Amino acid sequence: MSKTPLLSFQQVLRRGFQSLESNQKLWIHVLADCSPLMVSLGNLAEQSRALSNTQLPNTPLRDFPDLEERLRFKISQATDTVLGKLNEKMSSLESVRDSISNQVSAAIHLYDQNKDDLDLITVTERSATTPSLSDMLEWLQDAERHYRQQFLRRKTLLQLLRSDDVSLLESAPNRWKSLESPSADDHITDTLCKVSFFIQSQ
Repeated sequence: MSKTPLLSFQQVLRRGFQSLESNQKLWIHVLADCSPLMVSLGNLAEQSRALSNTQLPNTPLRDFPDLEERLRFKISQATDTVLGKLNEKMSSLESVRDSISNQVSAAIHLYDQNKDDLDLITVTERSATTPSLSDMLEWLQDAERHYRQQFLRRKTLLQLLRSDDVSLLESAPNRWKSLESPSADDHITDTLCKVSFFIQSQ
């Protein structure tokens, strides 16, 4: 069997895992940036709720007739600003998803092109330090699926949020947190451990 298809496939898998390693760090960093923004959304929703429940005309603040309108506008403006920042963060998450998807597509395309040269024994053979090619391709696909689903769920949640929907904004921080998937994240970290020797070998 020609070594070229095998070496090419190994190379594209290696690039895929190098991309996964750097993108996993970026993903974790961006989600960490999102957490305080989600807390801010919840706090602004509480302020809006408190304002609605307060009868300003029955308080000493009644001397400021347009105060409620001004406060509501300020809360709405602040909410829109936070939502804007969250949407910027989603662009970063989208770039992670796209980068990993592109790597997986390249690996599958190369395999399909050379599957006649990459026999079953070659793609399923594993050693003490290196998993099989088929295992590694499957792990990359698992990671790609995880980031694709995570991105879609988080984007869908953000698309529902509006500055005038207090109930949704109040529940947003908990709903965002509920989307976390520690087991999948741990699985990706474990995968990167398993392929560490393969990534470093040239």
